[in-house]
Amino acid sequence: MGKGFYISKTVGIVAIIVGAGALATIIALSVVYSQEKTKNNQVSPTDGQTTSKPPVTTPTPSNEPWDKYRLPTSLVPDHYNVTLWPRLTPDSTGLYIFTGESSVVFQCVEDTDLILIHSNKLNYTKLENNQMAELLAVDSGVKAPSIKSSWLQHVTQYLVLQLDGKLVKGHRYHLHLKFVGELADDLGGFYRSEYMEDGVKKVVATTQMQPTDARKAFPCFDEPAMKAIFHITLIHDSGTVALSNGEEKESSIITVGGQTLQKTVFQPTEKMSTYLLAFIVSDYAFINNTIDGVLIRIFARKPAIAAGQGEYALNKTGPILKFFEKYYNSSYPLPKSDQIALPDFNAGAMENWGLITYRETALLYDKELSSNSNKERIATIIAHELAHMWFGNLVTLRWWNDLWLNEGFASYVEYLGAHEAEPGWNVKDLIVLNDVHRVFAVDALASSHPLSSKEEDIQKPAQISELFDAISYSKGASVLRMLSDFLTEDVFTMGLRTYLAEFAFGNAVYTDLWRHLQMAVAASGTNLPDTVHNIMNTWVLQMGFPVVTINTETGVVTQKHFLLDPDSEVTVPSPFNYEWIVPIKWMKSASRPQKLDWLVGKSVTIEAMKESGTGWVLANHDTVGYYRVNYDQGNWQQLLNGLNTDHALIPLINRAQLVDDAFNLARAKIIDTVLALNTTKYLSKETEYMPWKSALNNLDFFYLMFDRSEVYGPMQNYLRKQVTPLFNYYKTITDNWNKVPDGHMDQYNQVNAISLACRTGLEECQNLTKTWFEKWMNTKINQIHPNLRSTVYCNAIAAGGAEEWEFAWSEFKTATIAIEADKLRSALACTKQTWLLNRYLEYTLDPKMIRKQDATSTIVYIANNVVGQPLAWDFVRARWSYIFTEYGGGSFSFSNLINGVTKRFSTEFELQQLKQFKADNAEVGFGSGTLAVDQSIEKTIANMKWIAENKQNVQKWFEAEAKY
Repeated sequence: MGKGFYISKTVGIVAIIVGAGALATIIALSVVYSQEKTKNNQVSPTDGQTTSKPPVTTPTPSNEPWDKYRLPTSLVPDHYNVTLWPRLTPDSTGLYIFTGESSVVFQCVEDTDLILIHSNKLNYTKLENNQMAELLAVDSGVKAPSIKSSWLQHVTQYLVLQLDGKLVKGHRYHLHLKFVGELADDLGGFYRSEYMEDGVKKVVATTQMQPTDARKAFPCFDEPAMKAIFHITLIHDSGTVALSNGEEKESSIITVGGQTLQKTVFQPTEKMSTYLLAFIVSDYAFINNTIDGVLIRIFARKPAIAAGQGEYALNKTGPILKFFEKYYNSSYPLPKSDQIALPDFNAGAMENWGLITYRETALLYDKELSSNSNKERIATIIAHELAHMWFGNLVTLRWWNDLWLNEGFASYVEYLGAHEAEPGWNVKDLIVLNDVHRVFAVDALASSHPLSSKEEDIQKPAQISELFDAISYSKGASVLRMLSDFLTEDVFTMGLRTYLAEFAFGNAVYTDLWRHLQMAVAASGTNLPDTVHNIMNTWVLQMGFPVVTINTETGVVTQKHFLLDPDSEVTVPSPFNYEWIVPIKWMKSASRPQKLDWLVGKSVTIEAMKESGTGWVLANHDTVGYYRVNYDQGNWQQLLNGLNTDHALIPLINRAQLVDDAFNLARAKIIDTVLALNTTKYLSKETEYMPWKSALNNLDFFYLMFDRSEVYGPMQNYLRKQVTPLFNYYKTITDNWNKVPDGHMDQYNQVNAISLACRTGLEECQNLTKTWFEKWMNTKINQIHPNLRSTVYCNAIAAGGAEEWEFAWSEFKTATIAIEADKLRSALACTKQTWLLNRYLEYTLDPKMIRKQDATSTIVYIANNVVGQPLAWDFVRARWSYIFTEYGGGSFSFSNLINGVTKRFSTEFELQQLKQFKADNAEVGFGSGTLAVDQSIEKTIANMKWIAENKQNVQKWFEAEAKY
């Protein structure tokens, strides 16, 4: 048995009985299932109905334990035995099902006559006691009470077992159940994924448990603090491959009703949370290697493995794993690290302990078809998931309200792991664009939320799912990066290591990490203005962030809560009155960064920041702080002069920061919009990726606001003038587009140059992309470099008609790697033909055309197109109930969908439509998009005001600056 727990004779006997009986029971269950359905008026298992009727409930609020979303604290699981048999072919009614048998041994820590165990969309077989479960005592000298009633409480997702006596504190009990569920295509729990191989449909049975879907696979105490050891057995078609968290212990051939099957038993897991479980049955191939005794395997569809698409992931997993062992000062806790690419998978990847699941685009790389951004995504996602093997899996947060620490931490250190894998990329810098700037846009709204929520405010599965947002991931990453910087990485890792050592195989809360970091601060003699706890709570327990204003004439530094719309009303009170303890790293012109200064309270005077004459002051060096910076007018002017005369004197990341801060300060009416636009004038001399990308990200807002107005023409003329030197620069260094630039960031900026040049109507660029695409159509040989495909496809399809679109659609349907299919799927949304876009929208809700995992992002791609935006909005409004119902399971993407289809909104008419949409669908709900609806309303109001105040000046500026 698994190490770390004692097994008594009684449990041993019970385990043997369950093991021997499991097979016969599971066989019988598939027969029983059809009878169950008949009794349940032909209800499918996803409705979770059973032969037992729950008691009639009254509409008055209930105080019964089964009507509360959190488990009582009376029972604690020790270990589970779970046997599952997924059917990879449909039954006579057309349903794919799985049958299962499970037992759990739990300890009673408070006397109780009630067992609540999570269960969702499972049907149970009545056992010999005529109930849905059987209960035995494990310890000798104690008799288990009988189950007097059992029913399913659907809303709170419990199987409820009422007993005729008390379970006794200090004793252990054994609960045995038999069940059946649907192996649906809903991307949650135990589900099925389908793909075609050589004209044959293949089915994979796979899992996605996080956050609350383990209960869809088997009955369990489905909360992260309810850690246990799991003994998993899978029964599967002969010749298929079965995988789980543990290593394979034994495999045997069995015969069931004349059918030859395989039975695979896995080694018991470590003590772990239910949301990290995984079990998969597939017809996959794999490649493997071993590093320091750890077996690393990459599983994927056989043609993908044969084509070498798993090699990059295999080569990088080992070094990243070794990096984290060193970073955490802790050996990888498992004997194997399996990684598997799935055709249908809702998230990017999932950190199941020992069996990490990925979208195909996040794991498979083909040097002929994948771009450098695809390669970077694979390296960073592998690093993100491997970081979780310790932070999240070995030590798990006690409840979902602290999800931000789990995901924010992995989102920060993924850059460190990817840097280890690809040291030449400078990938660590990109956290500023990908996370800091990205989340600033959301966190500057009055409808934002703090990183950490109160435990009592996060109860329902929908509330938990809503936490998987940009705040948890990107703000979490940003503030942890800031913390690591002001502590120094040595002190940060010192605290991290003692934290992991204390809580290994257990659970913690975020303040436990603060305590360990404070111990490291004390041990190292680091000087801080307050405790780690007090400093960080200002960033964790209140939403938003400050704008720090520096007056270089007086040296006075002040802070204020930064709001994108200064007129928006902040109704959420803050325990710190929206003040932060702010670390400020700063420099003066042509000098090294100064020492770290702190802003504690509303203002402070820093004499050294005074500057007169032609010098400038620049704060938030390398954007390590989670705040924006504003200056007095004189210093802004000196910074602009610095950009225009010798921009290299300003650090690269800060050039990107100046552009981003200026545009957002202008949107918040803190500085003039013309000042922000002036930060782009120097770009005609800039060849680096980060400043250009920062500018384009901000100018995207101008496109959204003005691509339907008379400002559009002059704006296009100005940007064409600015990008032409960059376009010519890349034409030269690539030998007329025949070579690939050497640097990772240079390859990125080549894409920016072509994309913006074509978008602004540079004829040479448009002819180039049309020629490349036509050559592909005519010769059927695609010679477009993978780095350039997304932008070339999009521009050629936008310039073309039905012929180009149909060609791209045909290539999409026959693409052999998901990365190429994704490029085409995005580009198909670029057409200007309304009828094609409407047809494409219809395709998004047909899983035969567009996979369920890709539906919402495809609708957003269409909405990004100025022609497609109103079509996508009408489509989402008309189909919301269907989209929400059909695509709700396991989906965290509704917030992206709502933000995506509404981000152009800037008129009173659109605002009223949005409010009506919210009212019309209040009953259906918005799931993980609930907050996004309010944020979209807030953003629309802000956009309306911004256009009213800025349109005239912006148009004049573009007209004046567009002249050569």
